[in-house]
Amino acid sequence: MAILDSKGRLFGKFNVLDIGAALVILLVILGIFVFPGGSGSVAQVGSSMKSVEVDLVVRGLNVRDPEQLFSVGANKGGLKEGGKTNIIIRNQPHGAIAIKSVKALPRTIMAPQPDGSIKELPDTRANSFSTDMLLTLVGQAKITDNGPVIGPSKLKIGVPIELDGFNYNFNATVIDVRIKE
Repeated sequence: MAILDSKGRLFGKFNVLDIGAALVILLVILGIFVFPGGSGSVAQVGSSMKSVEVDLVVRGLNVRDPEQLFSVGANKGGLKEGGKTNIIIRNQPHGAIAIKSVKALPRTIMAPQPDGSIKELPDTRANSFSTDMLLTLVGQAKITDNGPVIGPSKLKIGVPIELDGFNYNFNATVIDVRIKE
């Protein structure tokens, strides 16, 4: 009896291709579960955790009463100093982060003057449902060579951040990032 017959069977019972496929599957399973490799992302290499302050600006948030954002029912949160809000950076949820300050910015309009200059004046329209805010958030970030990383995302000026709470969900833009020592 030959070891390999004319049909490619080993000892006349097992096909050589089936044995090869079974070995590849076995090696893949061993590679995944026995030797999984290093964990963590490249952004975590050579990083340390520090406190960061992030300033966000919200422009043109359409809301009937801006005060409802700041005064939500008991224990439900809201945009208030000392509270928390959930943030999402580049569609990656990060979780809750502390709110250091919230400041409503006055609505203004640009008015051309007779001499050709432009003057910024208060917006006197009564039924404007648009509001602007400046928020400062405080949290822990990994400090890498490329800057701070909160959750899975780098945090830089210009990055859009989505704020999500009990009765709000809107986008803001990072205008300043400060690393606290």
